[in-house]
Amino acid sequence: MRAVKPTAEDPWKALRLHTQARIALGRCGVSLPVAAWLEFRLAHARARDAVLTGFDKEFVRGELEKQGLDVLTLKSAALDREEFLARPDKGRRLSGASAAALREYADSGEKTGADVCLVISNGLSARAIHDNAPPFAAALTPRLAAAGLSLAPVVVVDNGRVAVADEITHMVRARLSVILIGERPGLSSPDSMGVYMTFEPKPGCTDETRNCISNVRPGGLGIAESVRKLCYLVQHAFSLGYSGIRLKDDMPAAWLPPGQPFDSHKTIE
Repeated sequence: MRAVKPTAEDPWKALRLHTQARIALGRCGVSLPVAAWLEFRLAHARARDAVLTGFDKEFVRGELEKQGLDVLTLKSAALDREEFLARPDKGRRLSGASAAALREYADSGEKTGADVCLVISNGLSARAIHDNAPPFAAALTPRLAAAGLSLAPVVVVDNGRVAVADEITHMVRARLSVILIGERPGLSSPDSMGVYMTFEPKPGCTDETRNCISNVRPGGLGIAESVRKLCYLVQHAFSLGYSGIRLKDDMPAAWLPPGQPFDSHKTIE
């Protein structure tokens, strides 16, 4: 009886340990192997769920208020999720009722004219915000305070796009906007959050005036490192008087944000 040769070790196996990318999936005839096909279907379902899952604004608000932050809850001009997806322009501005409420709040003069306005919106992934926005805010706000920067009330917006922060920040007369928003989910990243910063924003701002930190999530850029990078950009935006394509991310490897003690034995995430 002939001895059967053992199956050769998959040479790609070790590389798959270092990436979530779909590499060397193999084939079965002209199709994917069943296991790879089922994994793809599962990833696609998770991405769809990230887009369609409802935004738990009260959960996010509660987590922020536990940190001692003042929070306002508003809505974009998109009537529902379907309209938000079909009409991106409506996600870029507040609804009439929300704009009126914010205008009344701003006209009262209470806590307006701050340095930084932090806006949070589900965007294209509520899961990204549920998982990442509260810990990001908890790490960021003490750094802003240590730098001597004042913070306007945090604004949580349902079905917002990036540009909705321009209108909000302009209305509360803050100098710089930071919006945490759910990014378009990829097939391996349904929980990815984006961070956009704009100096002296106003309605009509275009994307070259912004700086973006992308892929903020446990499997991507960690909270600590993304907050460190944002603090560097905020500091230089105030120093130079602009943000966007002219503001380069040339942060030195050892740079630390205000209020963070130096520990030579600790590796920055």
